[in-house]
Amino acid sequence: MVVQNIHPKSILPKGIHPMIVTLGSHSALQILKGAKDEGFGTIAICKKGNDKPYRQFKVADEIILVDEYKDIMKLEKELNQKNAILIPHASYIQYVGIENLEKLKVPYFGCKAILVWESDRNKERIWLTRAGCRFPKMFSRPEQIDRPVIVKFHGAGGGKGYFLAKNEKDFKEKIKLHPERTFVIQEYILGVHMYAHYFHSPLTNETEIMGFDKRYESNVDGIGRISARDQMVLPEGKVDPSYVIVGNIPVVVRESFLPRFIEMGENVVKESKKIVKKGLFGPFCLECVLTPEEEIYVFEISARIVAGTNPYIDGSPYTWLRYDEPMSTGRRIAREIKLAIAQKRLADVLD
Repeated sequence: MVVQNIHPKSILPKGIHPMIVTLGSHSALQILKGAKDEGFGTIAICKKGNDKPYRQFKVADEIILVDEYKDIMKLEKELNQKNAILIPHASYIQYVGIENLEKLKVPYFGCKAILVWESDRNKERIWLTRAGCRFPKMFSRPEQIDRPVIVKFHGAGGGKGYFLAKNEKDFKEKIKLHPERTFVIQEYILGVHMYAHYFHSPLTNETEIMGFDKRYESNVDGIGRISARDQMVLPEGKVDPSYVIVGNIPVVVRESFLPRFIEMGENVVKESKKIVKKGLFGPFCLECVLTPEEEIYVFEISARIVAGTNPYIDGSPYTWLRYDEPMSTGRRIAREIKLAIAQKRLADVLD
């Protein structure tokens, strides 16, 4: 592991010297930029060879190079000596693992216990339905499939491996490509996919709308650009739809939907306080489908910052309405930590 000081540290008010640290992946650029905007020193933990963006955009005061992201477990003493606060994103779940995160004794922004409910799709369904969200029908066995379904795997894999199936036979043929992976079978809802970004503050007990995005997925979005006539000439069995997320597109939702989106976020937070101590706070995302009948289905929740907030490093239309200054989700995290320090309530936002 190599530690490199590459930019002078930012200055907070006298006597306040925490460092904001995150893995160099996913949404680290806006997390670190937002932390610097709020006056924090910043640390990026990067896999060797993946550190160029954090050098080029000058968002990290220090870069720690590791062989793999799990090596963060070896940095506990060093990070605590630096008075570090860890900001989670999807790469922690995917590459470090929830069990390791629970063991890591470094101050952590957010609630670790809620990640179990996010990463287990059966628990996720219970949580969302109790919160009053409209959830797609679930099928416990492939022989029950009587409509188009999407098969998803547990964890934060960015859609990798997901597939559509039209019946039991179709399912059994496609699942062969994913041996030993734990999955759920979910009704496929036709409509516009919309990802709603939120931030819940335990300091004010308010749930804020931060923005919306759509995902650009490979290769399903590429297939959609090919006419039906030309799709017929594609080699049979050689081109299957894939739902790997490769980018994010900013969206402004129709204003008449906003009251429902706000209420959904508030209800999800309210229910979270019944299932884990402290409940859900900080950034989260409800992953939705809007149908022609103007129904909103919630098919997933991400209980931390999502990459769909990355188009809004300078703020979204919604954060401009509220803050009248650039306010990314990354900066909103840092602002919450700063407010907690000022109010002597840091324990309320850390785990």
